Amino acid sequence: MFLKFLRSNISARSVHFEFRMSPELVLGFYKRVGLQTNFSPSLESVCILIHVMIRSRRYDDALVFMNNLLQTMGYSHLDVLEGLWDSYNPEISCPHVFDTLIRACTSFGDMNSAHEVIINLRMEKGFHVSVHAWNNFLNHLITSNELNSFWKKYTEMISCGYTENIYTYNLVVYALCKEMRLYEAISMFYRMLKVGIHPNVVTFNMIINGACKISDIELGLKLYRKMGIMSMEYISPNSITFNCLINGYSKLGNMKSAESLKDEMTKMGIKPNLITYATLVNGYLRKGCKKDAFRLCSHMVDKGIAPNNVVYNSIIHWLFFEGDTTTASAFLSYMIKTNILFDKFTNSILVTGLSRNGYLNEALDYHKWLVGKNLVDKDLFLENTLVHYLLRSGNESTLKVKQVLDDMIARGLSLDSVTYGSMIDGFSKQGSISNAIRVYDDMIKEGKKPNLVIYNSIVDGLCKNLSVDLAKIMVDELKKLGLFDVVTLNSLLNGFCANWNINEVLNLFFQMQEGNLVNEVTYNILVNFFCKIGSIQEGREIMEMMVANEVAPNSITYTILVTNAFKKSKVGCYSREKVIELHDDLMVKGVKPDGQTYDKIVGPLIGEESFEIS
Repeated sequence: MFLKFLRSNISARSVHFEFRMSPELVLGFYKRVGLQTNFSPSLESVCILIHVMIRSRRYDDALVFMNNLLQTMGYSHLDVLEGLWDSYNPEISCPHVFDTLIRACTSFGDMNSAHEVIINLRMEKGFHVSVHAWNNFLNHLITSNELNSFWKKYTEMISCGYTENIYTYNLVVYALCKEMRLYEAISMFYRMLKVGIHPNVVTFNMIINGACKISDIELGLKLYRKMGIMSMEYISPNSITFNCLINGYSKLGNMKSAESLKDEMTKMGIKPNLITYATLVNGYLRKGCKKDAFRLCSHMVDKGIAPNNVVYNSIIHWLFFEGDTTTASAFLSYMIKTNILFDKFTNSILVTGLSRNGYLNEALDYHKWLVGKNLVDKDLFLENTLVHYLLRSGNESTLKVKQVLDDMIARGLSLDSVTYGSMIDGFSKQGSISNAIRVYDDMIKEGKKPNLVIYNSIVDGLCKNLSVDLAKIMVDELKKLGLFDVVTLNSLLNGFCANWNINEVLNLFFQMQEGNLVNEVTYNILVNFFCKIGSIQEGREIMEMMVANEVAPNSITYTILVTNAFKKSKVGCYSREKVIELHDDLMVKGVKPDGQTYDKIVGPLIGEESFEIS
């Protein structure tokens, strides 16, 4: 009888009633008959099985049936809704069945379908899904970074008369923290208390983490210290609380405070976990403190916590970053020896690290091996990394770039904007502006829209190849589109300087000042220009203007002025005393001198062999 029921819609209510207390029997029989090649259940029969599963609180099994209807059998979300609605028996069915349909839609990222189910139930059937279904829907909007949609749908939920629970409030707090609206998140905390809902440790952790993300560690620490008072001693910190604060201090380079928090959590009886140690290890490596990082690795092993690929990825990344390829290779070998699996981040770190340090053939070979093992994602990160570094390795790399691109096309991948941008920037920096323009034309033909970074690369390439007139025409067109920034104008300014066109230099500089589009690079370009035409005094006046406009001179400003003044002193056009005076003036203005420049020029002038910059 049951097999006949599955193939048709006969006696739906009676079968539903008969099998409602035997979900295991129903599920087992369904799986057995499903092995038959000619088995094809009806929509209503599967919907009734879903009712049985929900009634028995077998939500995961119900979700499997839902996904089967939506993804395998090809029914739309509204078809399934109608099937569930038509087979609904108030005496036996459960309203949670409609919540599960929304969960099924969100589980594979179909937010529009989930919302249509909510709207259809309310508008067409007069049925309101639970607040839990809304929370599930809103949570997926946040995790998909659809924050604008989140706020609209949250407002819609409230307008429909729903009462928020702790999970709804936490979602709002989470969304506010993601948007860096920290003080609004704290206000939401007090609103929760006002309506009688006690925030939980998750609420505190999100706000503390939000404070750390905007580098306001003091606020995060203050919230942690007052957690007990603010929650009427209902809430106490957990490992996530401490890990958020440790991560905040680590990113600021304050490892002493980060380790103090690790000790504090231990005293409170909260054991530091893998995340705690991984965060501290990464913080020390970020500061270049390899000994401390390795000390912590040994300490965690002593505590019975084995470093995982996240920890090793961090170590290998920073070793490659510092150029220590030998030690990085040793750690990679150890990962292989101890069966610690490489993940996509390991692969990315390895390809990037090898490429950055000049081992491009090795990077290409490793990428080829990954392709052969089908271990390369389709996001083009590895390919774009190879193109980026290949084009910076010299003109002879063009053939290898072509090989990478041909391999992409053979695998059915299309060049994206990053690929085109890397090629345009690389060719521009090589001085091959004709190749850069050709790639730009190909990009337009393929329907890819260039961004400002790409336009800036072309402008910079034109200026460096002394095609300043073309660069100016291009910048004028970009201005009409509103597609320019200080980088664009600095490139053009540098081009005018290279052409010794003082009128164009001054006109553009004054325009940039009026538009508030100047930075330290702008001033350094001008200081360098006036020093090169022999006017150290005018270079100093530009530096004074820089200070007056609250743009801090930097070590580059120092090097330009001191080096050019010293060159003039060697030919008798500038006294050595004035070089020392210039150095002193820059120091008074808070400029940190470049160590190499000081050691070679200023130190010997004042009778010192070297000068250690603190």
